[in-house]
Amino acid sequence: MAEELGLRERKKRETRQRIADVAMGLFMIRGFDQTTVADIAEAADVSVNTVFNYFKTKEDLFFDRQDVAVQSLGRVVASRREGESIVEALRRDFHEALDERDWRYGIVNGAGDFYEMVMASPALRGRMREMHELRKGYLAQVLAEETDADPDDPVPRFVAAQVVALTQAISGEYLRRLRAGESYVVILPSVRVAADRGFDLLKSGIGNYPEPT
Repeated sequence: MAEELGLRERKKRETRQRIADVAMGLFMIRGFDQTTVADIAEAADVSVNTVFNYFKTKEDLFFDRQDVAVQSLGRVVASRREGESIVEALRRDFHEALDERDWRYGIVNGAGDFYEMVMASPALRGRMREMHELRKGYLAQVLAEETDADPDDPVPRFVAAQVVALTQAISGEYLRRLRAGESYVVILPSVRVAADRGFDLLKSGIGNYPEPT
């Protein structure tokens, strides 16, 4: 029974990923607003109802890894190493993401195309703003739990806002240079340097908050 359930869950994950991959391919070719859920269902060889079983909205299809994006900073903070401040944990995770060419900070080869699609759609721009707010909220919740803060204590929210603003600024600088025609390989070293300066400034502002574990 357990093996059967495991196989069923794996097939569900594979179906979900296939639908999301097909959808992104169509979005890149036709544009987000010009692609319908029916188009996606036909291309993925599933019914429209099946698409909606996995994704509530078309925006969810585009941002199919929204939960990971929203929770990523909070998870880094919650799982930081013993004696490691949140700034140093985030700095380490940022450089690891670049080393692994992971998408979680938005600094990857395909980021330019992704950004252009978002900017071309009011619905996607709205969802992106919503995700930034969710990311701040999730990080603030983690910080409040880490410090056992009172619900009326604004400090976790202040710190979360600064952290998210920095990561947005770093990815924004990368996108600015990418759109200006510079290559990923050329941009990467200077983005690392700029990010370290940003983390240094952040650390000078919030210090070791919360106290290292």
